[in-house]
Amino acid sequence: MESSALQQVFRAVVVSKLTYAAPTWWGFTTSAVRLHLNAILRQAARSDLWTSAAKSDVHTFEDLCNLADEELFTKIRTFSNHILHAFLPSPSTASENYSLRQHAHSLQLPERSTYLSDCNFFMHMLYKDSY
Repeated sequence: MESSALQQVFRAVVVSKLTYAAPTWWGFTTSAVRLHLNAILRQAARSDLWTSAAKSDVHTFEDLCNLADEELFTKIRTFSNHILHAFLPSPSTASENYSLRQHAHSLQLPERSTYLSDCNFFMHMLYKDSY
């Protein structure tokens, strides 16, 4: 089988199984599990099954999960008929926005103390680039 076909099969079967529902379970993994998942990708790269050319900015499994998080959050924000769109906070208006720097999104940030867990996907994505 040709190398590119093997890489497509690897991405379709192995990577999709590893990243299935990653936004829900990735935050609860231990460092040993993360090292093991990164070792799988390194071994696949040595076998020429996984190349960084397929995903140019993906080098570790954490990068792969962050990319999946970004894609999911972008779809939730953009498509108003997405099932999770109703859980987003209301959009901020120009009168409420006094910050001079650009934000990654235009949603009003809720108070962190109002949520029970810091493992909440929306809280993670809303506060991701705030520093």
